[in-house]
Amino acid sequence: MTDPLITPEVIEAHGLSQEEYKRILELIGRSPSFTELGIFSAMWNEHCSYKSSKKWLRTLPTTGPQVICGPGENAGVVDIGDNQAVVFKMESHNHPSYIEPYQGAATGMGGILRDVFTMGARPIAAMNSLSFGAPDHPKTKTLVSGVVAGIGGYGNCFGVPTVGGEVRFDTAYDGNCLVNAFAAGLTETDKIFYSAASGVGMPVVYLGAKTGRDGVGGATMASAEFDETIEKKRPTVQVGDPFTEKRLMEATLELMATGAVISIQDMGAAGLTCSAVEMGDKGNLGIQLDLEKVPTREPNMTAYEMMLSESQERMLMVLNPKLEKVAKAVFEKWDLDFSIVGKTISEDRFIIFMDGELKADLPLKALSGTAPEYDRPWVETVNNGDLSDVPQIDPIDGLKKLITSPNYASKQWVYEQYDSQVMADTIKTPGLGSGIVRVHGTNKALAFTSDVTPRYVAANPYEGGKQAVAEAYRNLVSVGALPLAITDNLNFGNPEKPEVMGQLVGAIKGISEAVRELNMPVVSGNVSLYNETDGVAILPTPTIGAVGLITQTEDAITDVPCQDNVALLIGKTSGHLGQSAILAEVFNLQEGSPPFVDLVAEKTNGDFIRQNSSWIRACTDLSDGGLALAAFKMCEAAGIGVSLKIEDTAILFGEDQARYLIACDFDQAEAILAAAGTAAIPAECVGTFGGEHVCFGNSMSDLKGLSKIYRNSFEAAIT
Repeated sequence: MTDPLITPEVIEAHGLSQEEYKRILELIGRSPSFTELGIFSAMWNEHCSYKSSKKWLRTLPTTGPQVICGPGENAGVVDIGDNQAVVFKMESHNHPSYIEPYQGAATGMGGILRDVFTMGARPIAAMNSLSFGAPDHPKTKTLVSGVVAGIGGYGNCFGVPTVGGEVRFDTAYDGNCLVNAFAAGLTETDKIFYSAASGVGMPVVYLGAKTGRDGVGGATMASAEFDETIEKKRPTVQVGDPFTEKRLMEATLELMATGAVISIQDMGAAGLTCSAVEMGDKGNLGIQLDLEKVPTREPNMTAYEMMLSESQERMLMVLNPKLEKVAKAVFEKWDLDFSIVGKTISEDRFIIFMDGELKADLPLKALSGTAPEYDRPWVETVNNGDLSDVPQIDPIDGLKKLITSPNYASKQWVYEQYDSQVMADTIKTPGLGSGIVRVHGTNKALAFTSDVTPRYVAANPYEGGKQAVAEAYRNLVSVGALPLAITDNLNFGNPEKPEVMGQLVGAIKGISEAVRELNMPVVSGNVSLYNETDGVAILPTPTIGAVGLITQTEDAITDVPCQDNVALLIGKTSGHLGQSAILAEVFNLQEGSPPFVDLVAEKTNGDFIRQNSSWIRACTDLSDGGLALAAFKMCEAAGIGVSLKIEDTAILFGEDQARYLIACDFDQAEAILAAAGTAAIPAECVGTFGGEHVCFGNSMSDLKGLSKIYRNSFEAAIT
């Protein structure tokens, strides 16, 4: 099987170092065939093997009484009571979305949905976290329109509500946008399906759409930096079909109900290779495949192409042979392919035949469990110095600068392209804080949020990692939810650079401390590295997707302020302006340290909000833009004004953590302040809601005019 065409250049093109190739030679005792080289390339790339991050990922807290299944499966599973569980995960589709925005984003959506229903859960909610370059960069408008259309086109057709997310812009993403997709589903705790194969001689079954040449080498491409050859990578981007995915989901869930499924795995990154190897590795079994039995949509596909294709809407299953006819009938009913393409074997081998010819014979464990693992050198991020004195500004002028920026203006242009009401269980739609979806047939609900502040992480990865978790925690608490767990999507540059590796290490340390203190274990996630173009890295962006439980829907905090409501500020305010939004937007500076995250205060203040939620009409956490932007967003959503008795720049726009802004009636305000005094919680009345103006001290502006700016600035900047 030795292939004379395997040269050093070919090895490099497969994303393998010469040292890794030498390791392959030692493992198999000979030179690999071209197909075998492709298989190693797929399984040993960064995207599939986590070879640069595995050491640090092991330090994340992943267990708790609420956790049914932590990292390692298609998605994490958390108990929500009454024999029900929520299944969720977030994954990146960054490189494909930059190369082909629509299909890259669409197939990212398709992949994360498959991760959820492969576990036996019906998807009930989706979110996305999007990062783009400067709005005036030549590619940004095309990327934004393509990515948003791709997410909407796939999600809307599939029929899952998009209930939350975030969009940001920074020059650091000019050459490498980020598309992080989240999905969550519901299942019963005794009907969860896993990927570990079991039983020798069991049929391995191919399910779903046919295999084509789209996406060949996609996982390897996702583990490399971009350069001037980027357009040549277009064929590595998959093409999605949401209607086929919908049929695949229904067929899969129906199949699971028959008892025919022993184990199941979706075909995502590295396609047939990764799904087969992972099933065998987790079950301590080998796998034999006969590729001539794989359904294809293109003629004369080679073994190499079939093993590395990332064609969408496909699954791999180990089948109970007694129920083969029942299982096949289900897939024929849904007009999907069903083909027995191999079997499980007792030996630790991954054996590939095609038309009777042996194409690969490799030790299966070596492809997965013993893939290279690196302890890369890293250096701590050096603080960029103290913050200069920040002069006082007119508060309304400062607010206008924020709401004119596409970073802080309303994102309705984006979320109005997503169906947020399909399935008719959405209680709270995108626009302000966490999304909420009813657990159908019960009085429970789940809250969802996605958060990270990359400029904080860049300045101090440890504090930035803590803050991302803390903000997700506060967003869930703000709607009355008990935070349950998180999924993380760790987006960074080239880990071979010690300063980038230091960002990853610092962020993971911060995330670890925060999830431990806030009881939000990490149950799933994804690492996306090499997000660089021509040596320029993105901002470190460890996105946190979080899920919370509302046990009684009537206890959810979903309202907006009303006339004469009191504005209460919960949490300590010192006026921290380092790395703040106002500093960046008004003064074009990114100076100082990010705000310190006091996790004890986060937990104490969050518990206080939830314990007193019956007195609260509306609530939001304070983050970007501080008190001023939070107060404006609350009053703008209600269509009434707000008057704060503050005009100091640092107090209005500072981004101190562990804080909430509450709207409530006067009597409830008195009760909350009294309770806060008893509990030693910092709390104060800062103003009132009502009227037609936004007033900060003596600075005032008409709400309608500000609302128009807020609602129109995003679209004006990116279309």
